Amino acid sequence: MGYMSEKNNHAIEELHAYIYGRVQGVGFRYFVVQKAHELALRGYARNHSDGSVEVLAQGPRPALEHLLLHLRRGPSAAHVRDVRVTWGKVTEPMSGFHVRW
Repeated sequence: MGYMSEKNNHAIEELHAYIYGRVQGVGFRYFVVQKAHELALRGYARNHSDGSVEVLAQGPRPALEHLLLHLRRGPSAAHVRDVRVTWGKVTEPMSGFHVRW
């Protein structure tokens, strides 16, 4: 029984977030990449034409929740107005964490 609950604590999940506000042109994507590397997450960050930044991250739930705290704050030059989040199972396994274009 203990093994199953311990295994579930390390299950890989997926966080898909859209960040709105002053989040482009302020180093937001590179800030996300740095934080994701520190947390050993996989995925990407990319700009969208509507001015938002999309982040898809995969890893253990506690690390993803920690990343989400950073997404809500952003780097010092950013002003985050809203973060829309979807949680789920991994849709496509990724390696590394990168800026996508």
